[in-house]
Amino acid sequence: MKTTIEIADDLFERVQRVARKEKTTFRSLTEQGLRIVLKEKQAKPAKWKWKPVTFRGGGLTDEFKNASWEKIRDEIYRGHGA
Repeated sequence: MKTTIEIADDLFERVQRVARKEKTTFRSLTEQGLRIVLKEKQAKPAKWKWKPVTFRGGGLTDEFKNASWEKIRDEIYRGHGA
């Protein structure tokens, strides 16, 4: 299929140089590049693994051990707005 694209002059010149050096065509290099980009975009992202975050200490103080999140949050923000 024929199509027309606009690309930066410097990029065009770089591709032309590589094509001459590798004895291939601009079209071939363009197709290779597009295939690489599409393959990367379609690849499944690696599963993210959360690293546990721990602190050395005794946990919550007695005041907050059985407290609701709202109470803990209110205490965190006391004197700091919201």
